[in-house]
Amino acid sequence: MIESNEPAAAAEDKSHHREIKSFVMRAGRMTDGQQRGLDQGLPRFGLTLEAGAVDFDAIFGRSAPRTLEIGFGMGQSLLEMAAAAPEQDFIGVEVHRPGVGALLNGLLTQNLSNVRVYPCDAMEVLRSCLGAASLDRLLLFFPDPWHKARHHKRRLVQPAFAQLVREKLKIGGVFHMATDWQAYAEHMVEVMTVAPGYHSLAVDGPYVPRPTERPTTKFERRGERLGHGVWDLKFQRVD
Repeated sequence: MIESNEPAAAAEDKSHHREIKSFVMRAGRMTDGQQRGLDQGLPRFGLTLEAGAVDFDAIFGRSAPRTLEIGFGMGQSLLEMAAAAPEQDFIGVEVHRPGVGALLNGLLTQNLSNVRVYPCDAMEVLRSCLGAASLDRLLLFFPDPWHKARHHKRRLVQPAFAQLVREKLKIGGVFHMATDWQAYAEHMVEVMTVAPGYHSLAVDGPYVPRPTERPTTKFERRGERLGHGVWDLKFQRVD
């Protein structure tokens, strides 16, 4: 969950001028390991918006199942998923520089080569860099819930976003969301249930059981200790 470093009043005044983004920028201190990740890992694993549409088969040197994670935070889950599935390719998008550095440092330390990273806004990546039907999965874990009613319009999961994701998923591809805010989970259900071209993979109720392939993060464990619930949703592109 990402907090703004803008004064609240200033952020509120400018909110009507902004498009919905996948993040709110915050400041953060860089450790030596994170800086190493940026210095050594970004030239090797980093991708840019300026490069435009990407041929990921060429980037990874193979054709493989492909997953994109929006907002990977400190990279813990993405690193674990990539290490557990070396036969798959992963693309991570995150604007928080210490988090980008931490993931890249992990890739260097574990000698992983099946991850590429966009250190920028996911909306721009989806619009400009990914071809139609290029993803097998898209992951959105614990996005900012914007819990105040007047901020609900800033939530990333909206009808237009659902259709943008659908365009990038292959037929049969899965959009997997997770949140520890029940109200946001209910909002996700409302948006996705009526989104054209999707089918819920839930069997009993609107949510799926906690998937084994989603690693448990420090953030989630802390929430569990505080008594927070976690809701997982999976919607498959059917046409």
